[in-house]
Amino acid sequence: MRGARLTSTLLRASFTYSRSINREPAPAMTTDISTPLLPYRITICGLNELAGHAQSGFSHVVSILDPERADPEDFTVYAPHRRVLWRFDDTVERRAGFTPPAERDVRKILALGEELLEEKADQLLIHCHAGVSRSTATAVILMAQNNPGREADVFGELARVRPRSWPNSLMVGIADTILGRQGALVRELRDHHAKVAKAHPDLAEMIRLHGRAHEVPEV
Repeated sequence: MRGARLTSTLLRASFTYSRSINREPAPAMTTDISTPLLPYRITICGLNELAGHAQSGFSHVVSILDPERADPEDFTVYAPHRRVLWRFDDTVERRAGFTPPAERDVRKILALGEELLEEKADQLLIHCHAGVSRSTATAVILMAQNNPGREADVFGELARVRPRSWPNSLMVGIADTILGRQGALVRELRDHHAKVAKAHPDLAEMIRLHGRAHEVPEV
């Protein structure tokens, strides 16, 4: 049997997941970003918030799910949109039975970023399981992509709109290498993690207990 995933634990701790799209969604974690770093708006959320966005009119959607997770039914009631679905686990190292994010996944994010600019995207929804790690890392990568030297601004924006966030460090590290940022993204990520660990020690403890203790600085 595969081990318990961090994303499942984060979701249970943050809000109660509803399997029915007709039940009232939890409101707490939805984040709508209007940022000078991108020409389109970004919304970040978890699975249980998808139903609440059915009328939001997204032009594009990014879904990041665990490999064996069933595809959400919520999108059947969304207005027409372009959607991409990527599958990998929220882990930061190779572990038996898990599929970590890889360079090819980060390159897909970067390729999508260029396509969003070409297509003049209006609103992008990014969701993963809990809206905490893979989705926020994706948002970081998209904001950083065409803004070299503004890595601090990227995490400043993330902290402003998503204070309880813990971007996946493997994804951000891979992006730092591909984009030639010479560790700038990784340094700012560590600073972000330190601030979040201090402000949300419960989240930091869950991260520590689920195989990612090296991401949690001493505070």
